[in-house]
Amino acid sequence: MTGHERGSLAPALDAPLDAPVAGPLGVPIPAVQLTDVTRIFGRGTGSLTALDGVSLSVAPGELVCILGASGCGKSTMLNLIAGLDQPTSGRVAVDGRPAYMFQEAALFPWLTVAKNVSLPLKLRGIPRAARPDRVHELLRLVQLDGFADKRPHELSGGMRQRLSLARAFAQEADVLLMDEPFGALDAMTRDLLHHELERLWSDRSRAIIFVTHNVREAVRLGDRVVLMSSRPGRVAEEFPIELPRPRRIEAPEVSALSAEITERLRAEVRRHG
Repeated sequence: MTGHERGSLAPALDAPLDAPVAGPLGVPIPAVQLTDVTRIFGRGTGSLTALDGVSLSVAPGELVCILGASGCGKSTMLNLIAGLDQPTSGRVAVDGRPAYMFQEAALFPWLTVAKNVSLPLKLRGIPRAARPDRVHELLRLVQLDGFADKRPHELSGGMRQRLSLARAFAQEADVLLMDEPFGALDAMTRDLLHHELERLWSDRSRAIIFVTHNVREAVRLGDRVVLMSSRPGRVAEEFPIELPRPRRIEAPEVSALSAEITERLRAEVRRHG
């Protein structure tokens, strides 16, 4: 079976409103399910296999970090989950709506900070009268409530990414896809944004798939780290992260697990030349 599917299942009428949707055996339906997914670009001798037989399940409310060397298919995977691309073979199923946050803050430069966050609320059909309170709440959570009337060019790079984070959460998507969103930021700003992301996600009302090449970032944030092999991209290994939250990126236990995963990543890179 090949293709991309959007979930349309609803909870039973007598189920709690915040309960995960369950299948016929009572097992929660995955927020994202990739089954034997392959993506090949081009044809013949010039073809390129970006992903090869990838299977991955992400639970509702789970934060999964995808880690791997450049060219391992991490961004290709996100594009397939978002529905921006289709697999060559295999199946991609998403239970709900995905939202995408890129490395560069894709903001509307002619809109104010507040209006950049308000726009997805408007597109979702949120009544005009209800939008300002939600916008203020999101800006407060990312510490931009004093900048509501500024425009993106008046903000620093870190502030623009905080605004992009607030706008992504304003979409109230079921799955948030994050493609190295903090990669271009300095270490102090990145650490601040890790904290803001964790606060926004703390209710676990959405799954997050976070692509990074930074091992410590993956261990700092993830419930699970999925290590991808170099091209063609395959799931090489998965590491459950059982460290208590909140975590600090410089904490000894984060450093120790990061060193273990880094060594495994190096071995994978050496194996593929």
